[in-house]
Formats: sequence, C-alpha cells, structure tokens
Amino acid sequence: MKKIFVDGSEGTTGLRINERLSLRDDIEILKIDPEKRKDSDEIRKFINASDITFLCLPDAAAIEAVSLCENPDTVIIDASTAHRTLEDWAYGFPELSEAHEEKIKNSKRIAVPGCYASGFIALAYPLISEGIIPADYPAAVFAVSGYSGGGKKLIAAYEEEGRDKKFDSARMYAWGQSHKHLKEMKKISGLSGEPLFSPLTTNYHSGMIVQFPLHAGLMKKRMKPEELRDFFAGFYKGKKFLNVLPFGTEAEAGGALFSDACAGYDGMEIIVSGNEERLMVASRFDNLGKGASGAAVQCMNLAMGCDMAKGLNI
Repeated sequence: MKKIFVDGSEGTTGLRINERLSLRDDIEILKIDPEKRKDSDEIRKFINASDITFLCLPDAAAIEAVSLCENPDTVIIDASTAHRTLEDWAYGFPELSEAHEEKIKNSKRIAVPGCYASGFIALAYPLISEGIIPADYPAAVFAVSGYSGGGKKLIAAYEEEGRDKKFDSARMYAWGQSHKHLKEMKKISGLSGEPLFSPLTTNYHSGMIVQFPLHAGLMKKRMKPEELRDFFAGFYKGKKFLNVLPFGTEAEAGGALFSDACAGYDGMEIIVSGNEERLMVASRFDNLGKGASGAAVQCMNLAMGCDMAKGLNI
C-alpha cells in the first residue's frame, strides 16, 4: 500500500485530489496536523515518509517543498507552474507520445500541466509534431474557464453574498500577454514562439473550452475540417482520456458548445469545426479534472503502475 501526502490539501486542486483518492483501498493518506501545515520541519517529515507527494502550492512554496525531499524513492507530483518546462521533470500529459508516458512512469519528479496549457497543447502538439502546421505558426488561443480555476480568492469573489455585479459578465484578462502558462504552451507544443493568448472566466464553477483557430493557407499540409477531425481521432486512438467528437458535433447541439459540459469529468473532448479556409480546433474539459487534479491522479496511477483511470471519472 502506497503512502500519499497532499501538501496544500485545502486549496481547490488539493481538495479534488483528496476527493478522488478517498475511496481508494490501495493507498494510505498521510494527514498533517492543520496547525502545522506550514511548518517546514513537519512538512519535511511527511514528504520523506511518503511514497508519493502531491504539491498543490504556489510556485515558491513548491520549490521549497521539493528541496525538503531527502528520500530518493519519494515521487513528487507538482501541480504548480514551477517545474513544467524543466528537462529533468516529466511533463504530465501521457497521451502526447509514448516518450511522455514512459518518462512519467519512470520519473521521481512529475509536473502537472496547467489547465489552459493542457487544452492548447492537446491541439497544437499533434499538429506540429506531425507536420500539419509549422513551428512558427502565428498561433492565437481563445479560452473560457469556470471561476474555480482562479483559486480561493477568485472563488470567494464570485460566491460571496451580495457580490459585485461586474462578476455577472465575462472577466477577460491577461491583456499584457504574460500569462504564466505561456512558457509551457510554447515549449511543450513545439512552437518557436509564444502564442497570442486571450483567456476569460465567467459566472460558473468549473469546465472550460480552449479554441485554436487555423488558417488553411498557413498550414504545411492543407486539410478539410473533416480530414483534420480524422487526423486527431487517429493521433489519440486508444487514449481513454481523449475523446475526439464526431464532425458536426456543434451543429447537432444547435450550433453552440457549452464550456461547462465536462464539469466533473477527468478526460478531455476534442472538437473540429469550420470550413476549407478557416478551421477551428477546440478542447473541452474540466479545469479541475484533466486541467489539474484529475491529471495529477492520472500521473500518480502511472507512477504506481496501475490503470491510469483508477479512481477517476472517465
């Protein structure tokens, strides 16, 4: 039985991880005294007593926590931004390639992808790695997420009684093009430059859509949208966490797709639409599922050598 420690278990990611692990009979959750959850010496004890430690912390705290690990057998699964682009850390998106999956299985250091980054990389990595678009494609990304992706402070702003009426409308941000997910979006996808990124949150708890528009004239291999849908279906064939929807899905849904449709789900849907000149590829998932906690538990399952979907909603 594996011993598991969740450092930062009071945040949204930590809470969802604990929820997913609560019914498991193959692990033991190590629980720190709440009054000592920020005590470095106590944290050190729990990290080194664990087989696997989840870090659900701000970047600086995650870096400090890693420095406390002295047990060479402890696997660290970090949900922060701190280690996602480092070569000696496995990037926790096994569906991208066999190499990604094997590195997760064999690594003691695993970085959980960011939510927006997961949605974009799921679309861009196959296109670039298979030569459909060039690495210097002028990528633009548009995304909408539930407010739970913003952490406790933003959740409180949306859920407080008598909240500011401005939160009834879409909250568009990251205007300065310095969003913390941009570095991994560039590096992991294989882009030569960071994409233009326009995210927004709005008045619902969880679930998101990430959109990546494509101009057919800028593609290395020009495809009709139906052909592009089949390309993604082939790339992710057999990947239970990635579901490429039939072409025309949005038409069957009345011409619209709703961003909260995957709330509570730990996988991801891929949608392809558009016409022969302008194509749209999109990913839909839960920002706390495949975008955070679900991905973290999936990585834990791989590290443990069990079914990747164990304990998850797939």
